[in-house]
Amino acid sequence: MTLSRRAHDDIVSHARETAPAECCGLLIGSSGAIVEAVRTRNIAEDPNRFEIQPADHIHARRVARLRGLEVLGFYHSHPHSPATPSATDLAEASYPEHLYLIVSPIAEPAEVRLYHLEAGGFKELPWQLD
Repeated sequence: MTLSRRAHDDIVSHARETAPAECCGLLIGSSGAIVEAVRTRNIAEDPNRFEIQPADHIHARRVARLRGLEVLGFYHSHPHSPATPSATDLAEASYPEHLYLIVSPIAEPAEVRLYHLEAGGFKELPWQLD
C-alpha cells in the first residue's frame, strides 16, 4: 500500500492541530494507493474517542466517486498513546475490508500505522510513502 506524502502530512497535521482531542477523517484512493486524506468533523462528546460526522462521510464518498476514486478507509489519532488499535477501535469498527490508519502525534516523527479490518480483528499492513 502506498500513502501519498500529501495525505500523510495532512493526517499528521490534523492530529497535531486537534490534540489533545482525537481527530478523524477518510482515506481516499484506488487500487492500493491512498492519494488523499479528507478531514471530517469529530462529533464524539468525549475527546478521547472519535465519531465521524455522517454528512461529512457521505459528502466525501460522493466527491470521491465523481473523481473516479473511492473511500478506502478511515483515519484517526491517538493523541496520548501509540498508534495501535484499542479495544474500543475494534468494537466500533464497522466497515469490514476497509483500511484503518492510526496516527500518534506524541512521537517525533509522528507514528503512523495502517491496518486492515478482517474477520477477527485488525491486521497491520506495510505501507510506503509515495
